[in-house]
Amino acid sequence: MSDTSAPSGTGLPHTLPTGIRIRRATPVDAVLVDTLVREIAAHQGDHVQATAADWESMLARDDVRVLLALDGERPVGYVSTLRRFHLWSASDLIALDDLWVRPEARDRGVGRELMEAVAELARPERLAIVWGARADNEAAHRFYLRLGAAMTTKAMFSWRPTS
Repeated sequence: MSDTSAPSGTGLPHTLPTGIRIRRATPVDAVLVDTLVREIAAHQGDHVQATAADWESMLARDDVRVLLALDGERPVGYVSTLRRFHLWSASDLIALDDLWVRPEARDRGVGRELMEAVAELARPERLAIVWGARADNEAAHRFYLRLGAAMTTKAMFSWRPTS
């Protein structure tokens, strides 16, 4: 099965042995993506500024990839990424922003399959995939380490300078 919105060689969309289907979100999915993003933000106690209209615009961009995990027609998770240039390596990389699996779909391999789908995006050009996880999210740390990811220590900062 092929999808003209997926880069060649990614195999998206596809259905997994678990019955979960992974596909790329399009601008038509903006309200769904907005809902999922708000779910993870509420879970983390964060605030989201992007709107569904913003997602419609972002999902049309080539450098933004949101992959949806669907159980039948029911969305059960997503992963969002941004392709960006990395100065030190003088090449692109994939920056993973969020990985979210709805609580009722956890422990079914959905997170692993979403990460494998991101790996499929990276493989043709051998791009590195980078992401952060909260220091206190030990379950996420264990999950990523089981995938074979390396954990490095680096603090992340946020700054909104005022005038």
